[in-house]
Amino acid sequence: MRPYIISTDCMADLPTDFIEQHQLTVHPLYFQISNQTYCATDGTLSEKEFYEKMRNGEMPTTMASNPEYIEQSFSENLEKGYDILHISFSSGLSSSYNNTAVTAQAMREQYPDHTILVIDSLCASLGQGLLVYYACKKKEEGATLEELAEYLEALKLHICHQFTVDDLFHLHRGGRVSRATAIIGTIANIKPVLHVDNEGKLINISKIRGRKRSLTTLVDNMENAMAGFENPIVFISHGDCLEDALFVKQQIEERFGIHEFLINYVGPTIGAHSGPGTVALFFLGNPR
Repeated sequence: MRPYIISTDCMADLPTDFIEQHQLTVHPLYFQISNQTYCATDGTLSEKEFYEKMRNGEMPTTMASNPEYIEQSFSENLEKGYDILHISFSSGLSSSYNNTAVTAQAMREQYPDHTILVIDSLCASLGQGLLVYYACKKKEEGATLEELAEYLEALKLHICHQFTVDDLFHLHRGGRVSRATAIIGTIANIKPVLHVDNEGKLINISKIRGRKRSLTTLVDNMENAMAGFENPIVFISHGDCLEDALFVKQQIEERFGIHEFLINYVGPTIGAHSGPGTVALFFLGNPR
């Protein structure tokens, strides 16, 4: 059995130490802000600086995954003798999955003795990261590439996403709410709670008045969905609002007795659309 590597893309929002610890290959994406182009993974512009620019009115734009870089990354690992299992950002939110799947098919023709599998995670941010986390655990337990792919396909629709944003105008820019809704909601202090559905798309599920109540609603929704599932770890991402992420963490610890967490920024590629003040919660449950 040939050894294999797990790869993913930067929309998984995983911290550098996790990536290094598990020897992951991560495909970068690029974004533009302040008339400059940045790579989302090279640290040239920190997340804090990125969100500060957004708070000052600078609006970023994002770019789709680059097939040439995907081909280069795959080739490097294949030439080293590895097969590849790639966990992609949701096809319901980006063309990245399709770009990766098309590139993988071309690479299979060049490397017919190798296996390249591409999983459409149907997840976003640290939801995708949580799927990668469980993939790493399963691989470390000795799963073959094919066993791991089957496991992930069964698991991915149990990766629950619950998140809220602080500024409705970023959702308006992304076409998620109308301008009128953004204006009225802002005046009324309405905070939407959203999730990612079984098609990997972003769906608004409720409107809550007030920031703290919206954060508590994330945890209330977790309680309803997690019944019957073990959650040894919970992931939380945030748009430069660590105190709010820690508030959610404390609620989960007190209510459910869970004490292992991974907390990280919503990276620029997703943060460009969700904005500063986003808080997102990820765990295993049903229904998603």
